[in-house]
Amino acid sequence: MQSEAALALTSVSKTYGTVNALNEISLTIQSSQFVGLLGQNGAGKTTLFQLLTGLFNSDSGEIWVCGHDIRRDPIAALSSIGVVFQQSTLDLDLTVQGNLKFHCLLHGLSRSEAEQRIASELERFDMQGVRHQPVRSLSGGNRRKVELIRSLLHRPRLLLMDEATVGLDPESRKSLVNHVISLCKERDLAVLWSTHIVEEIQQADRVVVLDKGQILADSSPDRLLAEEDSVASLSDAFLHLINLNKTVGVVHE
Repeated sequence: MQSEAALALTSVSKTYGTVNALNEISLTIQSSQFVGLLGQNGAGKTTLFQLLTGLFNSDSGEIWVCGHDIRRDPIAALSSIGVVFQQSTLDLDLTVQGNLKFHCLLHGLSRSEAEQRIASELERFDMQGVRHQPVRSLSGGNRRKVELIRSLLHRPRLLLMDEATVGLDPESRKSLVNHVISLCKERDLAVLWSTHIVEEIQQADRVVVLDKGQILADSSPDRLLAEEDSVASLSDAFLHLINLNKTVGVVHE
């Protein structure tokens, strides 16, 4: 049921002109689930995240976040979501603390509550030492950590990670993945992790393969491997599914 899920999509479609960016996709994510969303460029991942963050409305279907219909009750739905976007949205000239305080202000937190939450999250990520540094001075990996901290300050129940490791080195990428997996279990946080890098979702509870606006698979990594004959890795299984779907028209995000 929608009321029990962190995220529930039912027959969601989105068209741009003659392009079917999403074609009646359905997806449910429960609390504490880490779900990897795999898709190549043009699969529809960006369109899906635009709908989930309220940037656009779907043409048909329903999107529920923590029991709230995103079309009928967008404020309640969106307040339950934390997002780390592919493109950084931090103010580079503000300090880390300045960026985090501004986010707390937007979500109506009191000054004392904001201070408490900021201090707690910085400590958890071992980032106390950069609190008063301008974001511009931070490494790419630390900037991503600041964005992740910011996304958690209002205590969301659903975390959306939109190609969040773009530009990071392998070590920083692995560190970010491990942080989010830990958060998922510790806080009953549902996570939808969008990527085209298969290695990032090896530890996911489920892998959803999106291609040309359609969901081709939704299962655990082990089951996906077992279902795709004669493949040696999750990456091979992903590519096999995409190749099988090549006869369908191309979709652009």
